[in-house]
Parts: sequence; C-alpha cells; structure tokens
Amino acid sequence: MQVSVESLGSLERKMTFRVPSERLETQVGGRLREIARTTRLKGFRPGKVPAKVVEQRFGEQVRAEVLDGLLREGFDQAIRENELRLAGAPQITPDGEAGEGELAFTATFEVVPDFGDIELEKLQVVRHTAEVTDEDIERMIENLRLQRRSWTVVTRPAQAGDAVDLKTWSQVGEDRMPAEGSEDGTAVLGGGGMLPELEAALEGMSAGDEKTVDVEFPADWRVPQLAGQKAQVHLSVQRVSEPVLPEVDAAFIRSFGVKSGEMAQFRTEIRSNLERELKGALMNRLRREVGEQLTTTWADVELPPKLVESEARAMVAQTVEQARRQGRNVGEVPADAHQGYMEAARKRVLMGLLVGEVARINKLQLDPKRLNETLRLIASTYEEPEQVIELYRNDPQLMSGLQNRVMEEQVIDWIAERAQHTEQKIGFQDAISQQA
Repeated sequence: MQVSVESLGSLERKMTFRVPSERLETQVGGRLREIARTTRLKGFRPGKVPAKVVEQRFGEQVRAEVLDGLLREGFDQAIRENELRLAGAPQITPDGEAGEGELAFTATFEVVPDFGDIELEKLQVVRHTAEVTDEDIERMIENLRLQRRSWTVVTRPAQAGDAVDLKTWSQVGEDRMPAEGSEDGTAVLGGGGMLPELEAALEGMSAGDEKTVDVEFPADWRVPQLAGQKAQVHLSVQRVSEPVLPEVDAAFIRSFGVKSGEMAQFRTEIRSNLERELKGALMNRLRREVGEQLTTTWADVELPPKLVESEARAMVAQTVEQARRQGRNVGEVPADAHQGYMEAARKRVLMGLLVGEVARINKLQLDPKRLNETLRLIASTYEEPEQVIELYRNDPQLMSGLQNRVMEEQVIDWIAERAQHTEQKIGFQDAISQQA
C-alpha cells in the first residue's frame, strides 16, 4: 500500500492511500472461501455451498470489511511513521485519480496543535473541600418527607407551602388563551412551578377568589405563544390544601429500601448517598477550576477549526434534545445556531486536547481500581447494582464512555496536585450548588 501525507494548513492534513486491487481481491477471496467452508445455507450441505452463491450472498459485505481493514492498517501505520497526533476522526473518501490495477482513497484530518512546554506549576488552582454534617442529613430527611406529603383541604387563605387548585386564562394583546374557557392547574406556592409574580399573587387568596395579574413571560417560557410576551393572567382559585408530612417511622424508612426500618441505618444510607453526591460535585468544581486555568493560560493556541465547529454543533443538538425532554417546543433550529456556541466549544476542545496532551507526555494510564470504584458507585444508585455492572462490562460503548470520564478525572487530579493549589472549605449546600 502506498501512502502519502501533505499539509493543507497549519493543522489540517491530507493522506492519500493507493491499494493494489490484487491485494484486496486476494484477501476477499480468502475470506469468502473460509465462509464457504463454515456457513450453513438452506438447500446446501455444510461446506458444499457453491462459490458463486457465497459471492452473491456475502461478497459485498466482505469486500467492504476487508477494504476498511486495509485502510485502517495503512492509516494507522502512516500516523505512527509521521508522528501525527489526530484531533477528531478522519474523513475518508474515494479518490478518482486511481491508476490501473489499484484503488485510491483520500483521508483529510486535523492534528493536535503544539502547546509548547506545559508547565503546570504556574497554574493556581483552588481545591474546594466539604463534608456531610448531621444538619445536612436532617435537611435531606425533611426533603424526603416533603416528597411523601399528602394534602388536606383548608378554608383559610393560601400561604407558602400550600397547594392551590386554580383555573387560568391569559390575554395577550387581542388574543385570549385558551380562546374559550380556562385551563386547570395546581401550583405549590414556593415550588417554582409558576412565575414568581403569579405565586405571590396567589398568596392570601382563598377558594372562590379571583384576580388578574400583569406579567411578562421569559423569552424561553415553555409555552411558545407566551414566551417573551406581556400578558394579563386571570386567576380563579378553586381549592387550597395544606401539606401533611408523614412521620419518620419504621414504615416510612422501609419505603426507601432500608429493610430494617431502623433510624440509625436510614441515616447511614442517607450519609452514604450524600457523600457520593458531594464527591461528584467537588470533582465538577475542580474540573471547572482546572479547565478555567488551562483555557486561560493557553487561550492563544490555534485550535483545529473543524473540531471546534463539530463540538459547537454537538452542543446545539444537546441543548435542543434537553429542551424537548422538558416538553418545550423549540421549533426549527437555524442552520447557523452553532455560531452562538463557538466560544464555549472552543474552551471544551482546548481543555480536552490539553488534558490528553498531559496524559500522553506524562504517560498516565487509566487506574483500574479507580474505574471499578466509579462503576460500583454508579451501580449503587440502582436497585440491581450487579446487573448495572454487567451491562457496562458487556457494552463497549458504555464502558468506553466511563473509561474516558474516569481518565479525565484522574488527569485533572494529577494536574491540580502539581499546580499551585490552595484548599477552601465550603458547606455541603454550597458544594452541590449548580451555580458554582
């Protein structure tokens, strides 16, 4: 196989493969003969399937598999010989300039930029620490009680924490929504399910009360007809109910999977869950901290443009999918929607490449113990942990994703230890805050 590499720019390369047709056909023929010896087809004895039938049935698939293998082999060899480090997947297409008796293909790809000396000692990293306290456990128990609360109808005015059954309709300019009648709904005051102005208006209202409130809906409101609009919202309270929290008794404890029903065991389980959540939150904080230091220090490095654009488009797709899962109508996504994500995508790509380079230069290897610990930690959140572990071990894609995640965390820890780092203690609630 003949392979040549040329530069198309500072970070883009073009590789041309020329594969002798004879070599391809020789391997294809060998594979088909092997299939003929072992395959079972209706109407033929084992090992007696005619070559023509095997060719018709399997020829196209086998030829594609063999060619793919030859191209991968040649590509990998050329990458090693030219000491190239790929950034993203190559695009391989047939080359129309193939000579007689050969097949030609072209691969275009981007390479990792030169970061120079990566001196981690110059970075200044704040490593946050936190612990789970008895107060955090009590707070979680109260949250669990709220999850299992029941409701009792009351005749008093609504107050924070109450559930209000109501009918609503809105006037936006000349448009009434709905056009006729009203919409039924329930709002838990303080729950954040409604606009703050509407929740505030409902406080103090009793069953039978009505009120009209002027509001301006956010631009990303879940109802497209109301998003970004000023409206008059008519509220009609039908019923007010107050929460009744369950007692924390043995039955309540057992309902959360603690078979003994004992408070001590219940608190132990809660502490374990909170510590698991805390560990993930602190790692996310450290990832952001290290990422900010890396992307700021190497902000001027040229990045592979196609890789950055691909990451931006992936971020758009992720945002759209998340909005749809939340029941929001996103409509048609503009073709240039990714432009608004380019800066964020650039930072992601830069951090990913830097983390990869640190791992490569320092010959860091995935820690099997850390991988198993993370897998068991994930599995412990499910009712059948062993089944989850088996699922990961039997699914190469799932396991690859987990390995990449653990390796990234491992490298980030390694970087943080070698940077100038200070520790800052914070509370549990601050640690898990998404705003951090």
